[in-house]
Amino acid sequence: MSIATPTTTTFRIATPADIDPIVALVESAYRGDVSRKGWTTEADMLDGQRTDAPGVDALIRKPNSRVLLAERDGALLACAHVEKQGDAAYFGMFSVRPDQQGGGLGKAMLAEAERIARDEWACREVQMTVISIRDELIDWYKRRGYQRTGRYSPFPYGDERFGIPKRDDLKFEYLVKAL
Repeated sequence: MSIATPTTTTFRIATPADIDPIVALVESAYRGDVSRKGWTTEADMLDGQRTDAPGVDALIRKPNSRVLLAERDGALLACAHVEKQGDAAYFGMFSVRPDQQGGGLGKAMLAEAERIARDEWACREVQMTVISIRDELIDWYKRRGYQRTGRYSPFPYGDERFGIPKRDDLKFEYLVKAL
């Protein structure tokens, strides 16, 4: 008789060997038809890429920067970038596999990134930017203690490393959470 054991999500820091799977995960969460299986898609706003291998490699190798991975049974399910910037941490590149969204994995990943910022780096807050028209996503962050700042930065129109906009009203809004 065999007894099924629950699978455990584990967190680890990415290495250069993880670059291609990270790029594939990020693209699947935000771009193209596969991203529409989740609720974080940007497919109606942007075409083109969300990230690339040189960009992920730079984040992995950058001092005071970590690309955090969440895995279950050896499968990559989520990733995020967290970087110490003075007494704050910047959180970005947050991606959860579309078929895993809505099950609590994103909350756990965000909590782990916040733990690193607070406990390992002694940061006082976490900052991030979100495309300002992403109301559902901003509301998700607000339920986790993030606040809108009313500060914005322009979307990098014309720089295809960040995607090809389908709209002319894109900009980033800064969100912040005290730790």
